[in-house]
Amino acid sequence: MISGPKPEWLTFDCYGTLIQWDEGLLAAVEQILAKHPGSDVDPETLIRVYDKYEHALEAERPHKSFRVVAREGLRLAMEELELAYTSDDIEILTGSISRMPPFPEVVAALGELKAQGFKLCIVSNTDDDIIAGNVAQLGGHIDRVVTAQQAGAYKPTQQIFDFAHDALGLGRSDVVHICASPHLDLAAARDLGFRCIWIDRGTGRKPLPDYAPNAVFPTLDCVPPFLSSANWG
Repeated sequence: MISGPKPEWLTFDCYGTLIQWDEGLLAAVEQILAKHPGSDVDPETLIRVYDKYEHALEAERPHKSFRVVAREGLRLAMEELELAYTSDDIEILTGSISRMPPFPEVVAALGELKAQGFKLCIVSNTDDDIIAGNVAQLGGHIDRVVTAQQAGAYKPTQQIFDFAHDALGLGRSDVVHICASPHLDLAAARDLGFRCIWIDRGTGRKPLPDYAPNAVFPTLDCVPPFLSSANWG
């Protein structure tokens, strides 16, 4: 169930929710590892170690751009795994992000939500120039994009969500956030108290043990009929 007033705005996580992040990251890492034919490091291991460094770097102050975070995270991960790092490796990674496509149902689902009268905003842990290529693939349905670069902070911090809500002229209770990341977006919904729909795409990411989102669906196309039938207070 979802209660409260009908929102004017819906906010979205981008990568993993709208855009095929896991698939695109795997392809980029496989391309990087292909340059090291003698290594026994598998793509899943490099991704796991990279993620560890990426999240740690995003929490550091002062704020670092995502390009810097990705570069340092990949370098540290490859050093830990005894792989020779070159500048070409980070170009493979960051260059692939903008080209990552939406999930098959996403553009049509966003169109349905626009037809229902909602305004749509992305809140994403990235830089403006990186996400521009992804937004261009979303059918012209996105009204606003808020990035970590603009806010000077990454999810799940309060700062980026406060920045987004202030930019939209809204309070936390005035939006519904739609996301796929438990440790970033669901954690923020739990701590900050905004309404949240989790898109659980079967990636193996686990829900938080101390928080239940307002609704859970496997794909984004389940959201328009759910919101159209909601009894808004």
